[in-house]
Amino acid sequence: IVAHTGIPPLFLARSLLFSPLYEFGDLVQIKKQLISVILLCKERGLLHSAKASELAFALDPLPKDELPPQPAFTEEDAQDLDALTLAKSYFDLKEYDRAAYFLKGCCSKKAYFLYMYSRYLSGEKKKDDETVDSLGPLEKGQVRNEALRELRVELSKKHTAGELDGFTLYLYGVVLRKLDLLKEAVDVFVEAIHALPLHWGAWLELSNLVTNTEMLKSLSLPDCWIRDFFMAHMYTELQMIKEALQKYQNLIEAGFSKSTYIISQIAVAYHNIRDIDQALALFYELRDQDPFRIDNMDTFSNLLYVKGMKPELSYLAHNLVEIDKYRVETCCVIGNYYSLRSQHEKAALYFQRALKLNPRCLGAWTLMGHEYMEMKNTSAAIQAYRHAIEVNKRDYRAWYGLGQTYEILKMPFYCLYYYRKAHQLRPNDSRMLVALGESYERLSQQVEAKKAFLVALNESDDAAQCYMLYIQDIFSCGEQLEHAEVSTALRYLGQYYFKNKLYDEASLCAQRCCDYNDAREEGKALLRQISQVRDQIETPSAELFAPLSNNTPVRRVSPLNLISFTP
Repeated sequence: IVAHTGIPPLFLARSLLFSPLYEFGDLVQIKKQLISVILLCKERGLLHSAKASELAFALDPLPKDELPPQPAFTEEDAQDLDALTLAKSYFDLKEYDRAAYFLKGCCSKKAYFLYMYSRYLSGEKKKDDETVDSLGPLEKGQVRNEALRELRVELSKKHTAGELDGFTLYLYGVVLRKLDLLKEAVDVFVEAIHALPLHWGAWLELSNLVTNTEMLKSLSLPDCWIRDFFMAHMYTELQMIKEALQKYQNLIEAGFSKSTYIISQIAVAYHNIRDIDQALALFYELRDQDPFRIDNMDTFSNLLYVKGMKPELSYLAHNLVEIDKYRVETCCVIGNYYSLRSQHEKAALYFQRALKLNPRCLGAWTLMGHEYMEMKNTSAAIQAYRHAIEVNKRDYRAWYGLGQTYEILKMPFYCLYYYRKAHQLRPNDSRMLVALGESYERLSQQVEAKKAFLVALNESDDAAQCYMLYIQDIFSCGEQLEHAEVSTALRYLGQYYFKNKLYDEASLCAQRCCDYNDAREEGKALLRQISQVRDQIETPSAELFAPLSNNTPVRRVSPLNLISFTP
């Protein structure tokens, strides 16, 4: 299994942060559930059935007598059958207004969903057409889906009356998100997931609204096997790559070893931690198993770009053009190819084409920002990066790009702000740390600059010493709650002491982390790790104060005494 996925032993330790893997039962029952939800999604024109189909394909075929029955057919369904059949034909042809017209007045839940969904997609199509026709690629504009407010009013009434099923709850959540009513959208998506746990589209929409681990922990999610796929996806999104890889390894062991979806997700996870060789190996394996796949190929092209593999990137671009030249991923791959050839105007053109196909394509906005940076067009780069952040606030590349842009413009305070945002999303990325250090240095904040550089160079002992002095200075002045860097320092020291088996000091830092919102979950997780280690083995602290050999160039940091300071 390890050889199949390419996951090294480093990532096979079970995560302590969240609850263990849901116990998978009979894989035959899981296959039946997947087949059933695929049929339900197809009837309603939902494309997320593709992911369920990939998972179902990874499991062994069912014998004929084990196949699940067709979805239940009610009296209302029978009355609406002719209208629904006609409307679904128009819907498949993307004639959404026409589909909605023939569904108006239908009373079955299936027909009502397709009626509301057709109206929603009609508004989205008109909005996208107007955006492309009237605006340049970077203009903000005020083009809206005019159907959203009407849909919200109608769905809200049905929701209050308790008349929405899992699919219409999902659509209601999408409408709320589009109207920027994010808190309400989260609650509705959670409700939709409880009503219909196997609808992957609702899980994906929810994942786009989860901003941190604390929020993830607070969600009330159903106890269903698909929850583990969601948690693995969220760990990847939140840059918790070790935990994500562990989850995917568990899913492979549970019976999904043939899943191309899992292989692609593991490849993306390795891409996110810049393990380029592992990621490339998995993408090549994915291409062997699914040669006409376009999903995730833009990420594959990013890796080829970083490695400077022009022939391979050229082949990938030509191959995708033959498959479908009007896909967003295809345009991004071609854009990367031209960028690698230093033809930045052509590259930007293809990223613009990608955005015409999907204005919410995160990768295209970020990559276009990079191209404008190469062309020294800082104003356009800033707008592109800001669009990327609007699509996904977790995109560290856009924050980092903004920092670089303001660095060129010699605006150090703006520069520092954006680099700090990038660092919060990628705390262990040396590029963010070096950029932070340089920004602090320009602002004559030498202590902070030194801390950042030391961590970037992985000089853990010297970095810990700097953090320790900083914490003691802040605590002794009684000002620690006003300093955003305190929680970062406490997190670093807690991990540092834990690695060096100074469990008392690590525990103290972890407890202090719990005083800060942005570090609370990591503090609790570290406390659980310390507790587990102490249950397994008790290591005498005195051993850690033994003198180091003369060959060791760095010294250990003396234990941090926080007890005498008031938090």
